[in-house]
Amino acid sequence: MNYRNFVDACRCLVLPRHVLGRALKFAAAVGVLAVLLAPPAKNSLLAQPDETPAAKRDDGHLRLHARTRVETAKGSGRFHTIEKQLDWRANETAVVVCDMWDDHWCRGAAARVAEMAPHMNEFLMAARRRGALIIHCPSECMEFYKDTPQRRRAMAAAKVETSRPLERWCGLDKDREAALPIDDADGGCDCDPQCKHGAPWKRQIATLEIAAEDAITDNAEAYYLMRERGIKNVVVLGVHANMCVLGRPFSIRQMVYQGQNVVLVRDLTDTMYNSRSKPIVSHFTGTDLVVEHIERHWCPTILSTDLAGDKEFRFAEDKRPTVAVLMAEDEYETERTLTDFAREHLAKDMRTSLIYGNEKDRDDVPGIEAIRHADVLLVSARRRVLPTEQLKAVRDHVAAGKGVVGIRTASHGFSVLGSRKVESGRDVWPEFDHDVLGGNYTGHYGQDDKAKDQTVVRIVPAAADHPILHGVGTKEFAAAGFGSPSWLYKVSPLAATATPLLMGRAGDNAAEPVAWTNRAGKCRVFYTSLGHKDDFKNPAFVRLLENGVRWAAAKQ
Repeated sequence: MNYRNFVDACRCLVLPRHVLGRALKFAAAVGVLAVLLAPPAKNSLLAQPDETPAAKRDDGHLRLHARTRVETAKGSGRFHTIEKQLDWRANETAVVVCDMWDDHWCRGAAARVAEMAPHMNEFLMAARRRGALIIHCPSECMEFYKDTPQRRRAMAAAKVETSRPLERWCGLDKDREAALPIDDADGGCDCDPQCKHGAPWKRQIATLEIAAEDAITDNAEAYYLMRERGIKNVVVLGVHANMCVLGRPFSIRQMVYQGQNVVLVRDLTDTMYNSRSKPIVSHFTGTDLVVEHIERHWCPTILSTDLAGDKEFRFAEDKRPTVAVLMAEDEYETERTLTDFAREHLAKDMRTSLIYGNEKDRDDVPGIEAIRHADVLLVSARRRVLPTEQLKAVRDHVAAGKGVVGIRTASHGFSVLGSRKVESGRDVWPEFDHDVLGGNYTGHYGQDDKAKDQTVVRIVPAAADHPILHGVGTKEFAAAGFGSPSWLYKVSPLAATATPLLMGRAGDNAAEPVAWTNRAGKCRVFYTSLGHKDDFKNPAFVRLLENGVRWAAAKQ
């Protein structure tokens, strides 16, 4: 333990200043500092201090990739997902561990805490090595820690005046945030049958090591300790995102009120949400919705991978595939129709990232880097000439052999029209249509002959049993088809690797494929030239698109 830890220990004993000074001089003179600061025994309640030599310790900085939400346009209700790198000094940063109790009245919540704790401990050790202060905050458990130096350290912090009182609990701020996106009125137990309420917790879960230099509190002392040490950055992790992570005196709302820079570790949290309650989605989707709420209204979030491990933490039961929905076209309003489709039909049991084009710059897609986390990419773009690094996210997704779905203008999503020059630093991909989607777009029928109102779509008989067509229509549908207001695209001939599922005809013109599958390397690909805003009112089309996304996301 270092000199500062020794000072802390002495201050916890509330020694007068002149006595403290003499004690330090004496320690230096007789060389007993190591004895006074010896680590706890291995069977102690508390973990041993970090003995990593200074030469091998991390550099004292935290490089964090902070994700936040910015509305695409005022009042749109749609948000860009923006990622920005933060470089924080570790000695100006506190990591707050919120209510990681040893037990819970909900057995599901307790099990998830136990599953998450080992990965969280790795994160805490990494932050501690860099020099961040770890503050353990297991609410209502201070009696258990009353005789520890870590508890006394927090108690000894000098009280300071705050711009806003630090309350024991801080609820929904109606002036700043919308209502939470999940209904947790029943307490949020997702077990069946539901557990009986109670308060069985006695301490923090033992998996999380409490080092000699850490602090323990469950109240305003956390902020007093931060002020005392010049800490202005706060990393929050723990449970539960819709309750204590937002409302406790050491956590998000109240730290933001005090002017601290705050981030939440989004893969090291959980919600109290019953998936049988509104909005009736997976428990883990419920957590994602609360994280998005926090990113919109309170603070950015980071992944634990910024400090610990190569992969983000995911609960074993969270087997949801991830779909990224790229919307960057200005003809069919898919920024609206696909947003509603994704929220209603995909988000129930898939992780969804909604990516929108920049309304002020058609050749910019903020937040496109979210594609790198996706299992399947759903594309609705039209003639975008993107910065090279942005289009690289799409190229890398395809190169990795992951699923691709395209609708309507995706066939010419990354190509230029006419002789437009592609500026340095920007990129196009006209071959995306043929090489990935398996199509051959050359225009459409209906522009001059009014056939746009006469497109009739029918199932290809040989493909009737394909899983993408399950539930799309009845036998009568197979014979009569359905109408679409979309102009029929000219896409023949398809790539040799493509398999038509639906054919369409506009007036007396030749029939054209309107939906097919393709194999692009290892990629499972589904494309449909349908996608007019009125197509989304047709249950057959909605089912087709949902099936297509799920098929493309399936394991190969």
